[in-house]
Amino acid sequence: MTLDPFYLIVDSADWIDRLVPVGVKLVQLRMKNMPDDRLRDEIRRAKATCAEHGCQLIVNDYWQIAIEEGCDYMHLGQEDLATADVGAIRAAGMKLGLSTHDDAELDIALAARPDYVALGPVWPTILKTMKWAPQGVERLRDWKRRIAPLPLVAIGGLNPDRLPAVFENGADSAAVVTDITLNADPEARTREWIARTARWRERSLQPDDAL
Repeated sequence: MTLDPFYLIVDSADWIDRLVPVGVKLVQLRMKNMPDDRLRDEIRRAKATCAEHGCQLIVNDYWQIAIEEGCDYMHLGQEDLATADVGAIRAAGMKLGLSTHDDAELDIALAARPDYVALGPVWPTILKTMKWAPQGVERLRDWKRRIAPLPLVAIGGLNPDRLPAVFENGADSAAVVTDITLNADPEARTREWIARTARWRERSLQPDDAL
């Protein structure tokens, strides 16, 4: 499985309608505390926009609705993994990404045979209160060694200036939320992320003797 190096995470179809046309190729729809009918509407809108622009949609947490709506990528946190029917997710043909924050969670995630693993927070984050201290880029290198050849997603406190440290220490994709959604010009910031991660992708595809 290959992930685009720029992994956008947003909480509404409105954000997807706004930012995916800029050139986003990988986006997670992460919604919380919504009634089922609104969740379905958000997922359907997001799917339509992503299909139109060639963007891969990943749905966070609501695996039953995602299956029913024909989604093909799912992301689960550890608490949701504990109650999810991974067999049903697999039977539906969905790819599965899992969040991890420490060694115990990594063991749990790998036992579920995910298609990618996310590690965070790499740096302090304002997205939500975390009980885990920032992991640091050294932990990325350790995680990549332990999960290879699975893709590794870095999340938490990322910005474009931190991308070299993220990718040079083993991450395959850089996930971002507030650095874009709280920016005064989200579209311009998205373009910056796309340009910066594209340069890394081009570099990583070069043969070793060309570097």
